[in-house]
Amino acid sequence: MPVGFDTDVNAAALGEHRWGAAVGLETFVYITVGTGIGGGGMANGRLLHGLAHPEFGHMRVPHDWERDPFSGVCPYHGDCFEGLASGEAMKARAKPSVELEAEYLALGVLNVISALSPQRVILGGGVMNEPGLLELVQQRVPELAAGYFELPDIVAPALGDRAGVLGAIELARLALG
Repeated sequence: MPVGFDTDVNAAALGEHRWGAAVGLETFVYITVGTGIGGGGMANGRLLHGLAHPEFGHMRVPHDWERDPFSGVCPYHGDCFEGLASGEAMKARAKPSVELEAEYLALGVLNVISALSPQRVILGGGVMNEPGLLELVQQRVPELAAGYFELPDIVAPALGDRAGVLGAIELARLALG
């Protein structure tokens, strides 16, 4: 029996590509913001892979130490994207703020857009269920980009919390050929 194997976030991206917010797109990213931060997606119609797998969560983002003296939760980097903006970081911070979370997410999303030039950015995961957070990120990314380049849409997953499971089904279907 053929077997399909990939990361959880690539599975979610695959589900969104087959049935959700990325139908018909060749290049997009799916960023999940939950316990950690993961990233996956497609470039030219193929799931992103490389030496290992994309590690969006460990990108470095500017840390505003004056506004946010929190050192971060990443055991490797402290204040990387995941260390500052994951659900674990929000829980560990004395006073989590939706505005601060949106700032870090917008900085990370802008890094991904700058490096991969996706047609769309899909932001999923439990943290993104925070009311108003997606809208704050959508507002802040263009401000940070400062008109330098065209920006993709930044959207929630059309499949919601089912993106990963449905993507796993699609991965199995593809393995069967």
